[in-house]
Amino acid sequence: MFRIFAEPASSILSKTSGFIAEAGFSHSLTPARNCTFGCTYCYVPTMRIYAGLKPADWASWGQFTTFKQNAADLLRRAIRGGESVYCSPLVDPYQPVEEQQRLMPAILEVIAARPPRVFTIQTRGPLILRDLDLLRRAAERTDLRVSFSLTTNREQVRRWYEPHCAPFEERLEVIRALRAAGIRTFATLAPILPCDPEEFAAAALEATAENLIGDPFHNRRSKPHGATTREQAERVSGVRGFEQWHDPAFQAEVVARIAGVARSRGRQFGIGPAGFRWLACSAENR
Repeated sequence: MFRIFAEPASSILSKTSGFIAEAGFSHSLTPARNCTFGCTYCYVPTMRIYAGLKPADWASWGQFTTFKQNAADLLRRAIRGGESVYCSPLVDPYQPVEEQQRLMPAILEVIAARPPRVFTIQTRGPLILRDLDLLRRAAERTDLRVSFSLTTNREQVRRWYEPHCAPFEERLEVIRALRAAGIRTFATLAPILPCDPEEFAAAALEATAENLIGDPFHNRRSKPHGATTREQAERVSGVRGFEQWHDPAFQAEVVARIAGVARSRGRQFGIGPAGFRWLACSAENR
């Protein structure tokens, strides 16, 4: 059972730094604190106070969420029109309990009324289809994109690492539905969980008209500072015999295999900030 809280926030648009700034976003928008998807690999709780978290957040990640109840009002006052906004680096805006809280419809209304230059939604939640009409309306006013996360084509793997997330086939259907509605939608393979790389890439390319974006597991050994994959995912990998998926050399091989499939279809596969830049920069990847 998830616990749901709501409280007023003091701000809603934050200037970016690090990975998201390197990708080209000027601001991020986070509608809640803590995420009820509770994925084992989520990097956010590893950032702790640097993500604006409180001790209860990283100690009980995925067990509750605190919505910023005045998010739309704050956004209406803060937005100026030249921003490139990423929603969200710290919580999935379509996490399960958004179905009851309904913060995103009000936020999308503001985006349509006071459009930034770019507005990108990062999610793995099929609930986004609830707001299809609002997304279309916002896309008429701003350069709107959806980055929809795919992690593996193996259903059992998905259950081990992200049990509260939708199955692979359902996620593909969401991407197809968004694309059919005229929403520019990217398949983002992040993190790349144990999978069948060629089949995984081919299915993602079929669902989207865009280049593929992705990232393997982060690795504290090769990334001594900043966000990284949670220890919970490493424990799952150890129990299930997937330790090599955390090894940079093995990850490079998987990335190369996915990139090869993309090239064979006349598209690209970008990882890290270079890949995520396709979500931020209006002139790229057309």
